[in-house]
Parts: sequence; structure tokens; C-alpha cells
Amino acid sequence: MTAKNEASHWPLAGRERELRAFDRAWETPRCRGVVVHGAAGVGKSRLAEEFLARAAGRKWRTARASATAPASAVPLGAVAHLIPDGVDLDNPVRAFSEVATALAGPEKSRWAIWVDDVHLLDATSAVLLRQLMDARVIRLIGTVRTGEAVGSAVQALSDDATLRVDLGPFGIEELGPVLRSILGGPVGQRTLHELQRASGGNMLYLRELIRGALDAGTFANDGEIWELVEDRPTGTPRLAELIRSRLEVSGDDARPALELLAVCGPVSLTDAEAVAPPAALERLERSGLIRVLSDGQRVSVQLAHPLYGELLGTDVPVLRRRNILLQQTERVRTSGARRRDDALHMATWQLAATGTADPGLIVRAAALARHAHQYEQVVRLLEALPDGADTVPVSLLLGEALFELGRWQRAEAVLADAAGRADHDQERLAATLARVWNLFLADQPDRALEIVQSAQSSLTDKTALHLLRVSEGTVRAFTGQPAQALPLLADLEEDAAAAPDINIWVQGALLKADALTMTGQSDKAIAWGEDAYAAHLRLAARALVPHPASHTVVMGLAHAESGRLAEAREAGERALEELTEVRAPLPEVWAAHHLGRTHWLAGRPATARVLFAQAAALARSHAQPQGLRLALGGIAACAAVLGDVEAAAAAAKEARTFSPRGILAGEERLGEAWLLVARGRLAEARATLTEAAAVARSTGHLTSEAVLLTEVARLGGAENVAGRLAEAAESCDGPFGGARADFAAALARDEPAALLAAAGAMERIGAHLLAAEAAAAAAAALRRAGESRKAAAAAQQAHAHAALCEGASTPLLLLAANASVLTHREREIALMASNGSTSKEIAASLHLSVRTVNNHLQNVYGKLGVTTRRDLVQALREGAGGNVTS
Repeated sequence: MTAKNEASHWPLAGRERELRAFDRAWETPRCRGVVVHGAAGVGKSRLAEEFLARAAGRKWRTARASATAPASAVPLGAVAHLIPDGVDLDNPVRAFSEVATALAGPEKSRWAIWVDDVHLLDATSAVLLRQLMDARVIRLIGTVRTGEAVGSAVQALSDDATLRVDLGPFGIEELGPVLRSILGGPVGQRTLHELQRASGGNMLYLRELIRGALDAGTFANDGEIWELVEDRPTGTPRLAELIRSRLEVSGDDARPALELLAVCGPVSLTDAEAVAPPAALERLERSGLIRVLSDGQRVSVQLAHPLYGELLGTDVPVLRRRNILLQQTERVRTSGARRRDDALHMATWQLAATGTADPGLIVRAAALARHAHQYEQVVRLLEALPDGADTVPVSLLLGEALFELGRWQRAEAVLADAAGRADHDQERLAATLARVWNLFLADQPDRALEIVQSAQSSLTDKTALHLLRVSEGTVRAFTGQPAQALPLLADLEEDAAAAPDINIWVQGALLKADALTMTGQSDKAIAWGEDAYAAHLRLAARALVPHPASHTVVMGLAHAESGRLAEAREAGERALEELTEVRAPLPEVWAAHHLGRTHWLAGRPATARVLFAQAAALARSHAQPQGLRLALGGIAACAAVLGDVEAAAAAAKEARTFSPRGILAGEERLGEAWLLVARGRLAEARATLTEAAAVARSTGHLTSEAVLLTEVARLGGAENVAGRLAEAAESCDGPFGGARADFAAALARDEPAALLAAAGAMERIGAHLLAAEAAAAAAAALRRAGESRKAAAAAQQAHAHAALCEGASTPLLLLAANASVLTHREREIALMASNGSTSKEIAASLHLSVRTVNNHLQNVYGKLGVTTRRDLVQALREGAGGNVTS
């Protein structure tokens, strides 16, 4: 991290709207100034500093003043340094006129005066500034802290000629670009949410949290993205001082309410009034320390910022904390504990106070936490149960929470023990089904299928056998056998309410949609997924595993393969946001991966790389090798296309440590192939992709086969794959399959009209990199045919599409744009030579003699007007507009 220690030195990001408003106002002749209003630490001063710099850039002279409480007791205390020497202040009317004349000077200078904390200005300073503003000698740039009493100074310096800017905390959408500019790299989605939660979007608090986490080593970059090693960022001593000074204004009578909220979290207004008088609570609300919220008939109170609770909590002595927890538990119990989440709160408070709680209350609380997908809390609650209270249903609940957190081994131990203690077939079946789900997520599909088959041989009940069949289909779909899975999932109930086990139904429904997509039936997958999602929401009280947003994840995949990339992106973003908020790591891995894959297909490798990196980080931390292998392949492919060969090699090397098995078969080798491309070894890349496509075809992954064969076509093998792509397109829903086939056929025939038609089809789908390549190939073909005007138009079209592709550089773009005069073999050798391969290496890769390679290179040099390999690289780079992988 290269950020400075002081917030004023941090790059200003995320305030583009406010900066545009300032620019518009400042250019208006009637403007008298700009005043920024906002809470302490929100970034008012940093924004005002930027305003002042922009005014200076417009040739305004600048000065600063800082109002303080001590200075406010002295007339002109804040602005005395702005008053020229020799001005007699005994007569304020004449003196203020002299100040205006002196500041303007003979050059009629215009001044931009920055006054920090205008609300602390003394009245005399405010009057002087107002007169200078009215005389058009100065314009004010001020800041006002909200939550403070608005005095006469603020009123005097504000009118309809003064722009008011209300600055709020950063939302999650703004925080990503802000942190990226500060850290020099992207931040993972989950880390963004945690930093947003902890800081409340307050820039001052955020800075101290990041500094503290960096110092503690709990915030690090894995080479791709920044992630918190621990969920909660560590602050700094300065942060604690800032917050304590903020809390000091509360007063002794309000302290009990603050401690109650810090220890117990949000409580009802009635409970807050039980420990503090209404006047004290009103004062806390006015000062911005608490928020009072209404939800129907219930009025609750909570601390205004999460850091207040964390700091206050550390200051509460042990016995005092225990009494607060027990007293609040008793208040809720006495009031009848009527709200649904009261049991969860009471159990949590009792455990925190005494280490024990009523077992029945704990189990009820755990069930509530499980319903809310609060898996960590489920584990904490159930592991606090006394010996003998861990019934089979309780163990099943614990096991499910453990595998949702990726703790596979512990989950298997708990679930296997539950299966051994089961008293009847229903419990044994429930334990078996939970073990199957856990084992196949733990990358033990063979063991999962063994358990299914063993149960099938020992059970005769039709319902049980149906559930086992669905579970087997689920495992086979997720582990790379979609064609085998679909018959097993064929009799999945249309009506989820009729399912004997809603969790098994949900799991089967998810993987049925995946299997349909992978076998080319994306339209059916979308329709099925929409129905399953609606059913899941209707039965949310019963459907606990997995989260409903998981359906949106698989629908995003289906939309992408159907050729609806915009819809796929929208679904993926919505799912990832929701899953990140509820901290559901397993589906979150796939949400990030599938969204990254959508951006890859759309030709946005930089965006895709960040999402693949996020998926990889989650998969590592939650032991998901299937997702990790695919995500690493995605990182490698994106990095290679962006010219970052070192990062591509590192990701591809790590990916090779995991055996390929599972969903999207063959696609895990995309990174390996594009790394070969980046090194100029196109023939080997085509061979790799062809092998991967054969694996996809053998397992029924029709869409993955089409993706991989399209890559082969892009890398010079179109004539070898066009026929198979045409066959696959006949079995695939949506326009993408046909567009891929037409693209490959046009490349194979080198027909400009067909290539331009393919570019148009890809543009309509949203696959801009493929559109750019098709148009570039058309331009090259037209140049060879002597149609220079049409070639220029096609090249312009290619550049327009390529501009949307985040700096992607591919052989087809490079060679079509630069080497239209070269033969196919000469193009391939030119690319390999430009990437540093020796003639001997090129000869070995292409199965040619070294002499033949050198002869081809001499022809290339002659046609391009260069004499050395260095000149060759430069010629290719210039033709590609600077984008060349070397």
C-alpha cells in the first residue's frame, strides 16, 4: 500500500458528482461560494481542499482559515491573518471596506477562502466574510459539521447564491473505486462489505481501519486482490481516541444506554428508557450517537456507528457486562419474548453472560440463526450445548452449518456420528443426505456416491429412494456428468410444496438448471430456475440450504450461454451482492466465478480477472477445489490476454495442483492455453484447447465444448472446428451457439461479408472482443482483396469494439490488424518470434526445420519492412494501437 498516513494525501475518489456540482457552480457569475455539510470524518475537508485546488487552477488566489471553539471567543480570531497590515479595526465599517480594497488590490484579484468548521466562526468573522463575498472580492469554500448547532455564522454565509453540498458516507458502490485508488489494486467484495460495515462509510474511520489492519498483517494482497485475512479489521489507537472524544459529549446519564446498546445490540425504545431518561436519549439522537428506528409498531434504538459499539464494549468491565446482559434478558422475558428473534437474542445474551443457557432456548435460537443463514452463530450456539443435548436433529443442524462454512472434515465427523446414532430410517436418511451433500462439496464425489448406493440397497421406501435418486443426480451434475444427471433429476417435483424434503428439492433444482445449461438447454434452464427461485422464496421458512440467491447464480450462467450477456451480468451482480451481504461463502464462490465468466465472454478481461480472483480467494479459504481450479484458470486467461504473463504463469501453476473434475469440464484449461498464446506457442494452445473440448464433449458439456472450440477458431484453427461448432449449435438454445459457428465458418473461409455479419451477431449478444476480432479479420481480408475503403470501415468497427475490451490483446486482433499481407504460417511465426521464441523453439513447436522458420521470418521482415525481431515487435505493436502481448 502506498497511501499516505494523512487523509488529505489520499487520492480523492468517489466524489465525482460533488466535483461536477462545484465546477458548474464556480463558473456561474452569481456564485458566492460553496459550503460542504457532513458528519465528522466523512471527508468534508478533503473535498474542500480539492475545491480550493480547482479554484487555484482557475487563477483564483487562495487562502485558508480554520475556525475553532477557542478562537470563536475572540472577534476575528479565525480570520485575523487575512487582514492586511495597517488596517485600523477601531472602526469596523471603514476597516472592512479597507480589507476588501487591500485584498482586491490594483489587479482586482479574486480570492477563494477556505474556512474549515464554519459553524465555529465568531460573529465578527462571519460578518467580514459576508461583506467580502457581497463585494465579490472572495468566494467562500466552507465546511459545516452536521449534528452541531447551526449558529448565526452558518446562516450569515449561506444563501441561494452559495452552493450547499451535503456529503454523506460512502456506500458500497462508491467504496470499491475509492479503495482501489488508495491501495493500487482491487478489493474483494466481501472485504468491501466488511470495511463498509465497520467504517460506516466514514473516510476518517476507514483510513484508520486500513492502517490498523495493514500494521497487524490482517489485510493483504494475494497478487490479485486485497482481502482481509480476518473478518474484522483492526483499528489504530488514534481511531480509539477519535471515537472516545466523540462519545464524551454523551453525559453520565446517557452512558448506561450507550453501554446497553454496545453489549446487547439494538433494543426496543422501552428497554433503552429503562436505563436512561428520555432527555438523555434525545440528546444522544441529536448528537448523532444513536438512531431511533420505527418498524410498524415497534420502535428500536441502535448505535449510529458500528465502531461505537466495538469501542464501548471493550470499555465495559466484566461484571458490569454480565449484569447488563442478564438484565436485558430478563426484560425481554418479562415482556413475553413475542418477537421471532427474541429467542436468538436471549440465548446469545445468556451464553455471553454465564457461558450456559437453557438447551431448548439454544436450539430454538440456532434454528432461527440457520434460517437467516448466520452459520457462524449456529455453530457457536450448538457447540455451547451441554453433553447429552446433541440429539440427531441437533447434530444435523450443526453439520449443515459446518459444511456451509467449508469445514468439511468436522462436518463429516458430526454427520457420520449422527447417522450412527439414528433411531429410525427417517433420521438415517436425513443424515445420509446431509453427508452426501457435504462430501461432494468436499471434492469426494466417489465417496458421496458410495453412500447413496449403500443407502439405496438398504432402503425400500419409495420416498426415500426418490430422495436418494435426486441426491445422486445432484452429485453427478456438480461433478461433471450433466447428461447422466438429468434422467435422475427428471422426476423432480414441479411443485416444491409437494417435495418430501425441501432442502433436497432445492439442491436438485439448482443442479438441474446447471445440467440443462451445460447440455445446451439454456432456455429450459432459465424457465426452470425462475420457477425454482419463486418456489424457494415462497417456502423460505422450510428451505434452509442453500440461499435463495443461488438460483440467480445458475440463471446467470444460463443467460450467458443463451447469448443474453446483459441479463447474465445483471443476474450475477444481484446474486453476488446478496450472497456477500448474508455471508454465504459456498454459493458466493460460484456467483463470483460465473459473473467473471460472463465478463470474459463479453470481452472484459480486467473486470473478469477481479471476479475470478475473488472466487479464488473464497475457494481457498473455504476449501473448494472445484471452484478454485476454474477460478485460477480464469485468472490466468485474463492475465495472459492483458499481457501480464508473470501473473498468468503463477495462476496456471497453482491451478495444475488441483485435478480437473466437475462442472464446466475442460474450461479449467483456458488459462493454460492462453498462457501458451502469450508466449507465442499457438499450435500448443490449440492442441490444449482441442483436448479440453474433447473432455467436455465426452461428459456432455455441450456449451463448454463450444466455448473451447471457439477459442481454437480464434487461434488459427477455425477450419478444424467449424463443422463441430455448427453441429453443436443445432443442439443449443439461444443465438450464441449459432453466432459461434458462423464466426468460425467465416474465419475458415476468410470471407469479409461473413466476418462482418459475425461481428454484428456478436455485437448484439454483447461479446465485443469476438466482434472486434471478426471485424479485424474482415478488414485484413478486404485489404488483401484491394478494397481499401471497405477495409478502413471494417478496421474502424474493430477499433470501436476493441475499445470496450479493457486493453485485451489477442493474436487475431494483432495479426489481422498488422499483417494482412502475411500468410497464415507467416503470421503464426511472426507472433511467436515477437514473443521471444527462438527459431529453434518455433521449429520444435510447429514441427518445422529451423531453416524453414528462418526463411518464413525473412519473408515477414520483407513484407513488414523491418530487419530485426525488435523491429518486428514494434511494427506489430504500432499496428495494434499499442496492445501487443510480448
